[in-house]
Amino acid sequence: MVGVNFFGNFDLASLAIWGFWLFFAYLIYYLQTENMREGYPLEDEDGEIAPNQGPFPVPEPKTFKLRDGRGEVTVPSPENEEAHRRQNLALERTATANGFPLAPTGNPLADGVGPASWAPRRDEPELDGHGHPKISPMAGHADFFVSAGRDPRGLPVLSRDDQVVGHIKEMWVDAAEQMVRYLEYDLEPEWGEGSRLVPITLTRIKDRWVMVKTLKAADFNGVPKIAGTDQITKLEEDKVSAYYAGGPLFS
Repeated sequence: MVGVNFFGNFDLASLAIWGFWLFFAYLIYYLQTENMREGYPLEDEDGEIAPNQGPFPVPEPKTFKLRDGRGEVTVPSPENEEAHRRQNLALERTATANGFPLAPTGNPLADGVGPASWAPRRDEPELDGHGHPKISPMAGHADFFVSAGRDPRGLPVLSRDDQVVGHIKEMWVDAAEQMVRYLEYDLEPEWGEGSRLVPITLTRIKDRWVMVKTLKAADFNGVPKIAGTDQITKLEEDKVSAYYAGGPLFS
């Protein structure tokens, strides 16, 4: 009878396991291709298309609508890759084959190469869920205060060669995450002019000073300045963080 022996010789367990493996293979393919929306097709150190592009094809372009009226972005697209590529970097090859390190030809901290490299992100602040800049000085938040640990405001800033290069004057907080992101300090006239930001994760706050171990005193005047007094853009964040990060190798 049809209702009794239709599945009599059909292995449902085999169907289930093969269905799972086919789905899993498609999932890997889908995730890998979606991961190739930025930075592809691959290029070599000279900017030419690399001969080995890998086993997966570049996905079809997809347009994303950005929030808060910030337009649209299409990826992958040659125009988008060109807009987010830095040209004429101060680097030279150390070998004819690909994959070898590139050597800086100028001041790597100022040129932003190697561990001091930065990406040309949008020159606009990152926004929170309400459309406000996420990172701003603590002075603009009446409900924020230091709940634990040493308040660094007023403390001197020491370089890796034990020179007082400035004094902390403000903390910049990420209101959405409720944490301090940057410390702002005024430079001593001996080492430069104006104020700078330093990522708090690259400092050590002591009882009597704030140590910035990645830079020597002479390099602090070269820390990139920011344009605003109450917000920092994503491009400025990349440049500031990269400068300090390159210090252990280049300073």
